[in-house]
Amino acid sequence: MHQNRTKYPQKKAQMYQQVQELPKKYKVVALVRMEKVRSSQLLPLRKKFKNDVEIISIKDKVAQKALATLKMPAIEKMIDKLVGQCVLMFTNMSPHKLNILLGKNKIMLAARGGDKASIDVIIKAGNTGITPGPILTDFKEAGVATKIDQGTVWITKDSTAAKKGDVISTKLATLLSKLDVKPVEAGIILNAAMEENIVYNQEELLIDVEKYREAFAKAHQEAMSLSIEIGYITKENVSAILARAAQHARSLATESGYLTEETKKQTLQKAHAQATALTGKLKNYTSQ
Repeated sequence: MHQNRTKYPQKKAQMYQQVQELPKKYKVVALVRMEKVRSSQLLPLRKKFKNDVEIISIKDKVAQKALATLKMPAIEKMIDKLVGQCVLMFTNMSPHKLNILLGKNKIMLAARGGDKASIDVIIKAGNTGITPGPILTDFKEAGVATKIDQGTVWITKDSTAAKKGDVISTKLATLLSKLDVKPVEAGIILNAAMEENIVYNQEELLIDVEKYREAFAKAHQEAMSLSIEIGYITKENVSAILARAAQHARSLATESGYLTEETKKQTLQKAHAQATALTGKLKNYTSQ
């Protein structure tokens, strides 16, 4: 007869307690589903964010039960998003900023069959340290030229085993793993996050930083151009406005023949040109 469990492993009990306590300590609870994340990606993140983000890898059922004890209006929406093995992140950082930082902290991973190459997969020439055997067939199928020297397989020249975007077969993935070639770039994206009782889904957390940077740069340039054109002075545009006004003043003085130290050369050159042109016209008139 099935009986409800009353005791749990110490590690699981500690996680349960942490998931109950940490949402009270931090403003943001973020969720990453491990279905597309490898555990090897988490270790560098724990080191990178150890002072700003607490990271817990936990099963969905344990997390659901722990979060269900909290009296937070939006917590039920987070509970619904907990599926399978999950990673919970607790921080006071904006979830959008956290997502951007996670995206920047990508690492290269060994390929699995069916993965797409993130880069051109180059196998460098040199001694592989692998003893000859059936693996020679794998090298041949991958288009990698080899030779046997001193009892090991040598790659005779740099070879491209796959192009960026190519699907890597299971056999090639095994070969690349033996050669310690890591062709898959992997980052982590938040699947959901809760901040101040607002739950954001994955799409709402994605920000195209470059797109916004370009938009702000364009808006800044347009604002500068408009303020200079209408003469609206700010500390950012005052130099440009004064330079433009000085240029207009010099042009007006030259056009009107008003001599100053700055305009006398241009004014005299203009007068000379006009006099020369007038002389030419008079000569033409008298010769007729």
